[in-house]
Amino acid sequence: MHDSFQGVIAFALLALMLWLGSLLRNRIPLLRMSLVPASIVGGVLGFALLSFDVLPGYSPGDFTTLTFHFFTLSFMSLCLTGRAPKSDQLGGGSIVRGGLWMTLAWSISLGLQGVIGYLMITGYDAFTGSDISGWLGAIVTHGFTQGPGQALTYGSIWENEYGVANAAQVGLIYASLGFLMAFVVGIPVARRYLKKGLNANQASRLDASFRQGFYAADNDGEVTSPTMGRMVSHPGNLDSLAYHLGLLAVAYVLTHLWLTFMQGVIGNASPYGIQMNVLFSHNLFFLHGLGVCVLMRMVIDRLGFSHRVDDETLKRITGSSVDFMVVGTLMSIQFAVLYALLLPVLLVSVAVTAASLIGCVLIGRMSGKLGYERVVTSFGCCCGSTGTGLLLLRMMDADFSTSVPKELAFFNLAIVLVNLPILMVFAPIVPSLTGGSYLLIFGGSALFFTACLPLMWFWSRRGASPLSSAWKSSTRVPAIGAASSKPRFSKGAAS
Repeated sequence: MHDSFQGVIAFALLALMLWLGSLLRNRIPLLRMSLVPASIVGGVLGFALLSFDVLPGYSPGDFTTLTFHFFTLSFMSLCLTGRAPKSDQLGGGSIVRGGLWMTLAWSISLGLQGVIGYLMITGYDAFTGSDISGWLGAIVTHGFTQGPGQALTYGSIWENEYGVANAAQVGLIYASLGFLMAFVVGIPVARRYLKKGLNANQASRLDASFRQGFYAADNDGEVTSPTMGRMVSHPGNLDSLAYHLGLLAVAYVLTHLWLTFMQGVIGNASPYGIQMNVLFSHNLFFLHGLGVCVLMRMVIDRLGFSHRVDDETLKRITGSSVDFMVVGTLMSIQFAVLYALLLPVLLVSVAVTAASLIGCVLIGRMSGKLGYERVVTSFGCCCGSTGTGLLLLRMMDADFSTSVPKELAFFNLAIVLVNLPILMVFAPIVPSLTGGSYLLIFGGSALFFTACLPLMWFWSRRGASPLSSAWKSSTRVPAIGAASSKPRFSKGAAS
């Protein structure tokens, strides 16, 4: 039994780092005032402990697999979450339209970040005389816009199939730096919006509980805090949390069976040089799992069993998975690789962060109502993952009362569909391309989606007709405590 504890204790160490991170965030004034999440604090602490060999018997590699699966769980649980009633949402508007604005911001970043990373490393080699592979710059887009799961996925493929040394580790480093950049830059931006009262959900504010990281007790010792959801199954039969984990387990098994079946069907087929076995490998489990969960939710709703699924419980599973994923990502970094490539990696990360912030702010301002929420959410998604975007959105919309969380769910499906050629065809085989071909494909993708912005803006303005505005105002729930005189966007279009 002794051997079975290696993985279990690794998971326990992740949980311990989260617990310690929450205590440090609560006790240290600098961390408390900066609003750094416990997952970042705990992850940095865990990275330091591993780097100084304070956790004997464990290395960064012990946390890589856990990180991958927590990332997958966060995606799949989000896609199992249903659509909230419009009466429960602030801001109204079209979820599809709002989701498409964020989809454009992310799609532009996907191509632009890859181009910036490749050119930065190529230029660094020319300036310093070093011999770093340009693909170690290109993988930044998978670490930033897609997070540790895809960075590890594509990095492993590039490393194992095409011999790009340290691609997986560098991808994880970019993902970790992406999380840090998202919070170092994104939190001050969100805090600025909160101080000005620009968020639609005025119930979200910088109160004592937000800063402390814990809900405070009243004079009688009772803690007043939001509930975590409703019970679906009777505890005498099955605990409700176990029931919802079982739903995710069904999705996991179905995805595994699908991939196993397709691997047997396609074999070693490679039409047009595209290795189909790579596209249906378990390294892309999250992508296929996303589709499985969307279909499962459609079937559940169509058969009238939506009352058997509690969306709040699924949101808690998503949030917990994101926390574990972030701390695991930081603890998966190998110090030696980070040290050897520190300067070029930092240069790429800073350039990509600046470009992403400018793009998200401009596109968010174009999107109209709830644009401030979309700025921080899009920036989080472009510098970390969907989970990072949710964490930043949670600052401005703590109870997810706006329509932006559901826009984010639509966004997760839309980015896969509109970027299918990039994600499913080109990304896994990038090292087989020439540098010119890579720049043409990824740069051309960014230019194409940039050209779509004026069309999207025109469509949004057409949606803001007097008739549609009157209908939306009659069905919209006012923001709690919102000041009606405070302007949102001077030229706001329908979201």
